[in-house]
Amino acid sequence: MINISKLYCGLAGESDYLRYSEANRFGPVIVYNCTARCNLRCLHCYSASQYDRADVELTTAEAKRMLAGLAEANCPVVLFSGGEPLLRSDVFELLAEAKRLGMRTVISTNGTVIDADTAKKLADVGLGYAGISLDGQQEFHDKFRRVAGAFKAALMAIENCRNAGIKTGLRFTITKANADQVPAVFDIAASEGVRRICYYHLIRTGRAKALAGQVPSAEQTRSVVDTIIEKTDEAVQKDSVDEVLTVGNHADGPYLLVRMERQNSEHYEKAKRLLMTNGGNKTGEKIGCVSWAGDVHPDQFWMNYSLGNVKEKSFGQIWHNSAEPVLSKLRNKSQFAESRCLGCRWFELCRANYRFLGSDPAVESWRNEPACYLTDDEISE
Repeated sequence: MINISKLYCGLAGESDYLRYSEANRFGPVIVYNCTARCNLRCLHCYSASQYDRADVELTTAEAKRMLAGLAEANCPVVLFSGGEPLLRSDVFELLAEAKRLGMRTVISTNGTVIDADTAKKLADVGLGYAGISLDGQQEFHDKFRRVAGAFKAALMAIENCRNAGIKTGLRFTITKANADQVPAVFDIAASEGVRRICYYHLIRTGRAKALAGQVPSAEQTRSVVDTIIEKTDEAVQKDSVDEVLTVGNHADGPYLLVRMERQNSEHYEKAKRLLMTNGGNKTGEKIGCVSWAGDVHPDQFWMNYSLGNVKEKSFGQIWHNSAEPVLSKLRNKSQFAESRCLGCRWFELCRANYRFLGSDPAVESWRNEPACYLTDDEISE
């Protein structure tokens, strides 16, 4: 995650201690995809979820043992996702258990099933934050999510969460089709009293594999990121946001610095120092994923490759296995990254999003996904 509001505008964020503190001794933040079921059929779904999907899920007892393993690994935050996490029948019990174990709990939801009663239950189990997906204005959002009424339901979820005292934020996935709706999402957030927005770059895994034509070009990506930066600056000046972040392409950090360098920004040196402290992409290090079936993945977009299963080994045994070939590469990118990355002046604060989208790391080629959009001049010393 690249915190635009902090780095560009100097605004402190709630999660700074996880990203920008030299004293950070926490283990990985874990995305727990607790179910494969979902009541929507979103075109970009990385887990290819659907309502009648019947994949085997960890039992309640197995999920609680998994959560205990995360706590032992010093995991600070568990993000319950899916599918739609609120379709799992024991989700409130698991949220309460994660909270009891000392971890902050977050959900990533489409919001369509958060009525007033559900919001109260979430508040009662100590939910720390609800990230609600919104991919544009009503017509586009419902079309992209492939269910009429999804937009209105998401807005109602925001209201219900607010009434229950739960912090909420918006999650937006950037595609060619909705790139022009970035400003509208800022407006929606302001009108709904939402003070946190996360803009996700499209990663073509799961159902999104079919969206090759929806991946923005380098020029379009730069334009979208410029818009996010400018709208964030405006929103900070109006005191209408607490955090605006981009997720999924660590070229955003260097690109932000290039822009700040050209503008002689007063925040440039501090932003550069903070990004160096963060150390760039931490897939397989400071972020990981556990699937509904108990498979451990380098992050939620790596569900094509399992590092091991928590029903067979503890999370810590899987996560700290230095002999695991994918983890070894992800944690030692300076030994295998392509020459353009290794020659980039920003490499140590970026470390790119190297991944392969097949199932065998010995056969599949690794690539920067999403692609870097910086020019050769911008990466040269």
